[in-house]
Amino acid sequence: MPADLEIVDAHHHLWDLANHYPWLSEHPEPDFLLGDYTALKRNYLPDDYRIDAHGLKIVATVHVEAEHDRARSVDETAWLHQIHAQYGMPNAVVAHAFLHDQDLEKLLLAHKRSPLVRGIRCKPVREGPGSMHDPNWRRGMKLLEKHGLSWDLRVPFWHLEEAARLLEGFPELDVALNHTGLPWDRSEEGLKAWRAGMQALAANPSVYCKLSELGLRNAAWTVEGNRRVVLEAIEIFGVERCMFGSNFPVAGLRIGYRAQVAGLLKILAGVSKAELQKVFKKNALRFYRIRQRA
Repeated sequence: MPADLEIVDAHHHLWDLANHYPWLSEHPEPDFLLGDYTALKRNYLPDDYRIDAHGLKIVATVHVEAEHDRARSVDETAWLHQIHAQYGMPNAVVAHAFLHDQDLEKLLLAHKRSPLVRGIRCKPVREGPGSMHDPNWRRGMKLLEKHGLSWDLRVPFWHLEEAARLLEGFPELDVALNHTGLPWDRSEEGLKAWRAGMQALAANPSVYCKLSELGLRNAAWTVEGNRRVVLEAIEIFGVERCMFGSNFPVAGLRIGYRAQVAGLLKILAGVSKAELQKVFKKNALRFYRIRQRA
């Protein structure tokens, strides 16, 4: 583990169960990406994050919405700013808003009153209202462009090409693809489909890729198990458009924070020190417009 490696964590979560997170309380997700997530049903605050990342030089972090009560998404943003004032983290916020909401612009303006907000994450549904085919969804994406907000794109690998076609109509929209495109099917056929989607998205220079959440529902996190998708993602997007995200505490269901970073460094053993610093720090600073403290 290089002692001088500075890290900007481009994707993590915090929560206090005194707030309202339906998925952590009365409405559990039956098909959670990593299976049983009972261990996550506890507070996860900056002190917990710092324990997990102890020994690493984390210089900034990006908080991505944590499935807070959807009717109170602005409350999550306000709470995160209180956390920042107390702990100095997170340093950028990706908030939630339904992109097909008729009152979206009003909600975006409410989020933007908080200075750490840089973008929006809204997970599209498969079809109908709230899908990428919904005309109101496209209207929402235009509003993201208008207000200078990025979109954190989180869809399974089989929707990547669909997302790429959608984004052709939004050339000014900056997009951060979550979780390495979620390559859940590691068979040759599955990886072929994932690769086609990744290549389609990478053809758009405004799309970045987060090297995050490589965990699988029924498999351990291993260097050899993840080597191929990490190296291919970097080959497809280039080191200029890839950035590390821990997805903690969720990824902790499969691997420790330090072990995850160590595993990625083993996979990236052939990457130069300057390129490593882009992946682990500089690209995220640029994408999320984070001013690093002196």
